[in-house]
Amino acid sequence: MSDQPSETKSALPASAFLSRRRVVASLGLAGALGTLASLSARALPSASFDVEAFDRLARETMCVTPASASQADAGAAPPERLPQRRALKLAWNASSICLSGPLVGVEQRIFEKYNLDVELINFGGSTDQLLEAIATAKADAGVGMALRWLKPLEQGFDVKITAGTHGGCMRLLAPAASGIRQLADLKGKTIAVADMTAPTKNLFAIQFHKLGIDAERDVEWRQFPGELLRAAVEKGEAHALADADPKTFAWLKDGKFTEISSNLHGEFAERTCCILGIRGSLIRSDRAVARALTAATIEAQDYLVHHPEISARIFSRFAPPNSPIEDLTALVRYHTHGNHPIGNDLKAQLRLYADELKAVAVFKPNTDSARFADRVYADVLS
Repeated sequence: MSDQPSETKSALPASAFLSRRRVVASLGLAGALGTLASLSARALPSASFDVEAFDRLARETMCVTPASASQADAGAAPPERLPQRRALKLAWNASSICLSGPLVGVEQRIFEKYNLDVELINFGGSTDQLLEAIATAKADAGVGMALRWLKPLEQGFDVKITAGTHGGCMRLLAPAASGIRQLADLKGKTIAVADMTAPTKNLFAIQFHKLGIDAERDVEWRQFPGELLRAAVEKGEAHALADADPKTFAWLKDGKFTEISSNLHGEFAERTCCILGIRGSLIRSDRAVARALTAATIEAQDYLVHHPEISARIFSRFAPPNSPIEDLTALVRYHTHGNHPIGNDLKAQLRLYADELKAVAVFKPNTDSARFADRVYADVLS
């Protein structure tokens, strides 16, 4: 794996339009779990753009036909389509453009094509709370970062991974004038992170380990609020920062920071970053629903690959105010949404992640990586 900075192909979140089809719900938690509530339009950033032009563009490239037409044309229906309509709740993080596949799936009626009525739940709690919400049927499924989910899944939550969704989105940055150009230059230095169990910390700890650098003894990790990571480095409180898009992309734009590594460097370029997890009891009781949801999610990810600008505009209402559509589109293109492994390919990646997390003392040393991968993965498509 090369530690030299790679070309930054990034993109960031954008402005706004109001959904014409669906109110995205918000999952709030008080204590261990909370309640489902509607996401108020007041919480959406306001911005203006040509809705009619967007609608024309969307219709020209719409990847599915209306449900009634799909039912009339048997050839248009995917083999995973359910015979009867099924409502599902799917949790996501609305601040993460890399997780926008399900949003696009709702807005572009991809889920409808599979006879699924998907309600998106904007989840802002901890990963443990999210997985507990899925395991206890507060939600039916969710999408999130593998290196965030795998440790809680090691502890036994009844949630099964059925597909990867994309690669990319995590980066390690340092000031361009610092002289830091590769991971090895950070030995003995301090890295700012948003939390001490962050997937970015796990990723770069693994990358340090592969270079023979002890990520706990040879590197200091210091926690700061996520929005203040860059400021912490600029004030000299850390030498570098590790975080995810869209923030890291935005911090690269003025040229004052440079990318030292990412999860599109070296061997990680072929890895899935984020995953789809489905409630275990749902898979056991109605495998066809899990199959349809997984197939529809993969199709939504492919839609982002082929229609990045439309996908960026769909996400734009969740982006920081005045975020350029061009930046959002670049981010959609940068994240490898065509990389969505399933089957033995995904199981091999989960096993490899488990081995690596053991090596950096995140997983228990006696965890059997192969058995772990077998337990947390469910093949619902074969």
